[in-house]
Order: sequence, then structure tokens, then C-alpha cells
Amino acid sequence: MAFLPILILALVHLNVGKLRFLGGTPRSIWLSAAGGVSVSYIFLHLFPEFQEGQEQVEKAIPALFFLEHHIYLLALFGLVFFYGLERFVINSKSRKPELEEEKKAGYGSGIFWVHIGSFAIYNALIGYTLFLEEKGQVRDLILFSLAMALHFIVNDYGLQEKHQNTYDKKGRWVLVLSLTLGWSIGFFWKVPEEVLMMILAFIGGGVILNVMKEELPEERESRFWAFLLGSACYAGLLLTLR
Repeated sequence: MAFLPILILALVHLNVGKLRFLGGTPRSIWLSAAGGVSVSYIFLHLFPEFQEGQEQVEKAIPALFFLEHHIYLLALFGLVFFYGLERFVINSKSRKPELEEEKKAGYGSGIFWVHIGSFAIYNALIGYTLFLEEKGQVRDLILFSLAMALHFIVNDYGLQEKHQNTYDKKGRWVLVLSLTLGWSIGFFWKVPEEVLMMILAFIGGGVILNVMKEELPEERESRFWAFLLGSACYAGLLLTLR
């Protein structure tokens, strides 16, 4: 049972490319709904926990007394980091002439590894957090696992769209490995509660940015009603369980 959530998330990485119904324009209602669920989880489940986490960080790291809202600053850092990463990938692609081989394989190999490497770190943090969630309430583990599974569907579809064959051959396996590695580290190393909160804050900011960057481009023709429905349904579930 302890291994089941990580197995489900790994299977998401390995099989998103096979879900052909997610493709096409306008954007699939399932992708928009999954994005809504992920964002709803961050705002209604994680962010309320940050207030307690803020107090723990202030006690554990008094040197940061001159900065207020440290936890929220880390969430902002997560958002800005992944925004900067996306701009780097897009700008690098626009400056580099595309050859036929690159069109088939996706972006150039250097850009690919920067992009996937960053998401590998992100995945490792999620895997590690998942291990720690297993030590808490089963309900919280299920909510976190479901939100991350749907978030991975959105993320992986975007990565597969950008990197195409390279993602299918290498990228998804790197993400599975990093996710499992992060989870495995939990067996040997437990970080203090305040550090966990800081990790969750970074993940939260990353989730918000990674969902919205897939939803907002005009050419995607995203389904706002599906995003709203997914967000509202999961919000209702979270509020009911509080």
C-alpha cells in the first residue's frame, strides 16, 4: 500500500503519451479539468497549511526574522523559477534554426536536458514529499496523490508536445527515476517539518505556474468551463473534508 501512490504517479509519466484523446485543438476538457483540480488543491489545502509552516520556519531559522512570509516567498520563488525556465526554453528555440531532425526529436538536446533536469528535481521533491505524506493521514495522502497525478498529466502532455520523440524515449524515464529516487530518499533521510513546508511552498508555486502556462496561450483554445468545473468540484471536496 505504501508503494501504490508512487506506482500510480510513475504510470502516469509512462502512459500520458498514449492518451490520444488528450490531443487536438481546442484543448482537451480533461486537461483543463485536471489543471483546475491541481490549482484548487494548492490554494485550498496547501496554502492554509503554510501559516503553521510559517511559524515553524520563524522558530527554526531566526536569522530570517527580517523577512516576513518566508513560506510565501518560496512559493513565489517556485512560480518565478518555472516561469524563467519556460522563457529560457522558448527563447533558446527561437534563436536556433530548426533542422528536420530537430523537428522530429523536439528541441535541441541541450535545451531538452535543461528542461527535463529541472522537472526531475521538481519530481524528486514531490516524490520525497509523497513518502512523508504516507506517515500522516491516509486522507491527506490520497488528496495529495490525486492532485499530483492530475498535475503530472498536464505537465507531461506539455513536455511531450515540446520535446516529442526525445521525451518519449528519454524524458519520461528520467521523470519516473527522479520521482522514485526522491521517494526512496525518504527511507534514509527525514528533513525537519519546517524544511518540508518550504519544499511544499516551492512545489505549490511551481504547480500554479505550470498549470497556467498550459492553459493561457491563445492557440490552445482552452476550455475555461472545464477548468472551472474541475476547480469547483475539487474545492467542494476539500471543503467538505475539512
